[in-house]
Amino acid sequence: MSSKVSISSTYKLIDSTHSIPRLGFGVYQSPPPTCVNSCLKAFQAGYRHIDTAIYYANETSVGRAIRESKIPRSELFITSKILYPGNDVDSTYQTIKESVAKLDGENGYVDLFLIHSPNGGKESRRLMWLALEKAKEEGKVRDIGVSNYGIGRIEEIKEVGKVWPPVVNQIELHPWCQQRDIVDYCHKNNIIIEAYCPLVRNMKSGDKTLVEVAKKHDKNTNQVLIRYCLQKQWIPLPKSDTPARIVANAEVFDFELDDKDMSLLDGLDQGEQGAIVQAVKNQG
Repeated sequence: MSSKVSISSTYKLIDSTHSIPRLGFGVYQSPPPTCVNSCLKAFQAGYRHIDTAIYYANETSVGRAIRESKIPRSELFITSKILYPGNDVDSTYQTIKESVAKLDGENGYVDLFLIHSPNGGKESRRLMWLALEKAKEEGKVRDIGVSNYGIGRIEEIKEVGKVWPPVVNQIELHPWCQQRDIVDYCHKNNIIIEAYCPLVRNMKSGDKTLVEVAKKHDKNTNQVLIRYCLQKQWIPLPKSDTPARIVANAEVFDFELDDKDMSLLDGLDQGEQGAIVQAVKNQG
């Protein structure tokens, strides 16, 4: 990977006229007033990609930050996610519409909308996917994808609707949870991979290998973890409500991990046991 990658670098989404920034800003568990300030700080630091969800209950705050930033909407990339369907496709679509309105007003749009989890069962997944397809057709959503989906669940979408593949699969990814089977599958099918929990919620900040790599580059451990994701061609979604950390987490484009560094970090993989939220199920 070239070190010329910058905070404004993007990946082209498959079967789409749109591109997604290679670095995102996560707002999970960011309470409403704090969330506005954190998003504004992220925008100041150069982030243009915000990742939220209906479940996070802070879409209104993200929408406020978008308006207050005065950044042209076309320069921002906003993602949300739906966790539960309604009783049918239309009621599920209404939920998505309400979410879009919170983020970008009644006549606005969301760049990417994901099914948050496959765990609700087959009918739940079907209703949400068809509602997302409708939202895409209606121009409420530009592109649609999934989160926490394994190989079997992504294949299942072929039986459900018209849009395949999903443009994105957002899963837990970091050196201790590399999920190589689903990552390989997504790369082969041109599905962009987003990495949530890329900082492992600071649970590994004292790891000997990670600390050594950070010292070598005169960077902090979070910066190494974000850079690792970038070089794996994953889109990291680091979350912080600490202004200095929000800025530091974007300062990852002035160094490059070499083959030895990457190999050392690759060697930390613990498979499913390394997940702190959940590893995907590839079968069934």
